[in-house]
Formats: sequence, C-alpha cells, structure tokens
Amino acid sequence: MNICIIPARGGSKRIPKKNIKDFLGKPIIAYSIEVAVKSQLFDEVMVSTDDKEIAEVAEKYGAVVPFLRSAKNSDDYSTTADVLLEVLKHYGIKKYQYTCCIYPTAPFVSVKSLSESFQQLDKCGFDSVFPVVPFSYPIQRALKVVDDKVSMVWEEHLKSRSQDLDERYHDTGQFYWFNIKTFIEKEQLFTNNSGAYVIDELNAQDIDNETDWKLAELKYKLLKQ
Repeated sequence: MNICIIPARGGSKRIPKKNIKDFLGKPIIAYSIEVAVKSQLFDEVMVSTDDKEIAEVAEKYGAVVPFLRSAKNSDDYSTTADVLLEVLKHYGIKKYQYTCCIYPTAPFVSVKSLSESFQQLDKCGFDSVFPVVPFSYPIQRALKVVDDKVSMVWEEHLKSRSQDLDERYHDTGQFYWFNIKTFIEKEQLFTNNSGAYVIDELNAQDIDNETDWKLAELKYKLLKQ
C-alpha cells in the first residue's frame, strides 16, 4: 500500500500564499493533488498543513486533510522529514510500505514521472528515488567573486573543455519516493542508497520568487503547446 503526502505549510514570506497562489488558472497545489490522484498509485492522497485555507483548497481538489499539522512542525525550522514522520505516526507506520512526498509547488510532476520512478524504487531496492536535472553549465568551471575579483573555484579545470567534464545534477525539489521502514530508521530522504530519476530542464523549475514563478508558467505553457 502507498500513501502520498503533500506538505503545504501556510505563511510563505517570499511569495505570499505561495501554495495556493493561482498558477495558470488554478491553485498551484491543485496540480500536485490531481496528478497524484490520476496516477492511481496511492491508497490515499493527503495534505499536511497548518493552514485552514490551504486545507479547504486541498479537499476541493481531491486530497484529504485528516488533521492540522502541529505547531512544532509548522515553524521555519521544521524539516520535511519532521513533517513526514508526524503524518506516518498518525496513520500508523506499518499500514503502508511506500510513501511519495510531492511538494505543493510542483506543477511539472506527471503520471509518467511518478510511475517510472516508483518502478525504480520497487525493482532496484533503493531507499528513495527522486528526480534530478543536469546543471546547464559544468559546475567544475564555477567562478567565485571576492572584492570584485574573479577566480576559479576549482583551478585545475581552468583549461578543461566543457565537453570533457562529467555531467553533474541537482535535485529538482518535486517529489521523493521512499521506503517507509528505511526512512523511519534513518529519518532522512537522501541516503547512500538513493536512486536518481533524470529529467530535462524544461520539466523542472525551482520556484522561490516571482521571477521563478513567471519562468515556471512560461515553461508549462511551452510544454502544453
């Protein structure tokens, strides 16, 4: 049995009401809820929130909100792991085998990405699987600026050609599939036995400010053409 947990705390500072802000016609959290329901991978799709307005929106789009998140796990210092542990303890740890944590601002998540990454988790015996995307430029040739003076972070790559450098990736911040038993033991999603589900740049966008939001909408429109 699988459960989907969507952590959606209220009180976003950089983008007010970020988790329920309109994204091309509907609250952005609706995309995460709807794709989770549509995937048919979950026995339950729940939203963990401390905000009654978010709870109402979540229920409108098909999720359940069986309880409001505790104050302890609703401040700026609570981690995703803290929130997931609270939910799993509420439901009963032994009830489910796998969980997928989908973030509420992840409109690019698809049924395909959820299904294929779940197959990776199940067949390969990973502790967790999450989507990653290649850096658009080789990080080995990164620069640093100190007092307006520029220098290489890794000077040994000063003369390296970009095509000769190994590709590097970063977390997309969209979702994490994980084995509940292992997560309870280690209390972390990223372990030395985590698998990568590689996606391209067009299907990912960090949303931390208004510029990111506009870029995400442009990418989404492009994908849906």
